[in-house]
Amino acid sequence: MATHSVLASAALASAAPAARDNPGAGFAAGTAASSRYLAWRAAAAQALSAHGDAASLATAAALRYLLPPRYKGDSAAVRAAAVDLAAKASDLDPDNAAIGWLRLQLCAGTAGCDIRDPATTMRWVDADNGAVWMATLAVAQRDKDSEEVSRILQEMAQGSRFEVYRNRTVVLLFDTLKHAEAELPAGYVPSDLSRLSEVMAVAGAEIVPPFTPLLAACRETYGGERRENCLKVAKLMQRADTVSAQMAGLTIEKRLSPPDSKDARAVAERRRELEWRVTAASEYDAPALPWLTNALARDRVREMRKLSREEDVDIAILRRHKIGLEPPESSQ
Repeated sequence: MATHSVLASAALASAAPAARDNPGAGFAAGTAASSRYLAWRAAAAQALSAHGDAASLATAAALRYLLPPRYKGDSAAVRAAAVDLAAKASDLDPDNAAIGWLRLQLCAGTAGCDIRDPATTMRWVDADNGAVWMATLAVAQRDKDSEEVSRILQEMAQGSRFEVYRNRTVVLLFDTLKHAEAELPAGYVPSDLSRLSEVMAVAGAEIVPPFTPLLAACRETYGGERRENCLKVAKLMQRADTVSAQMAGLTIEKRLSPPDSKDARAVAERRRELEWRVTAASEYDAPALPWLTNALARDRVREMRKLSREEDVDIAILRRHKIGLEPPESSQ
């Protein structure tokens, strides 16, 4: 598979809230190749869970969370074990926002898991991040508690940014797998390219929260203070660290803007620009020679270490290739 296709597929996984179901390495679920890959992933999770450091336990949690149940009805137990590993990792490194966020998202996606403790922890660790309220908002929406939803939106609107720690998480998982390479199955992520593709897919399936509760809370039928708070949150999201959150923020503002207004046109133009940058970066970030694929992956990880936002990495790639940041007129 071409390098840019592999990375573009992984980027696609991180650009939309996944259904938290990932057979791994692009293999179709239920095939022999998929089963073999999942066995390797399970062995990697087991090896890392024996380590005592926060990064290894967090990576083990991320890998284990996506494993299929051993028998019918066992999925909750598999995910609960992953949540326990993430909680241990967070206890070992309580100020690490990326690990704390991973713990919160795994808990939010696990039946019967009480999000209150990890959610409270995240609000202490990163109080200015409006995203830390997303799981709590989802609970309030599920309970149809309109007053609580409005309160949470007000809290979110007071944030200074919206982050899901996308690049930080990818780098953490990548580094952990690379450092433990000698302990992992030989066929599992044997190269930097395969390692990056795996961790981008895993992170994309786990750390991006579902935006449906927020979109429902910010319907155009609501007015007054809630509408203003939703617009503030939408603006924060448009500067978020992952493209999917930016797109959700643009969707909210579009819904709340009068049709054919200046604001609506600006939103449409910004969406077109963002979509073009993601697509163009994936195309231009492909080496001419196949033996340069791992160097390409290392370059992308290097950019992700420096830059916290997914879009900024794409911008860096386009600038490296001397490509303009605006879509050409012909793409309109």
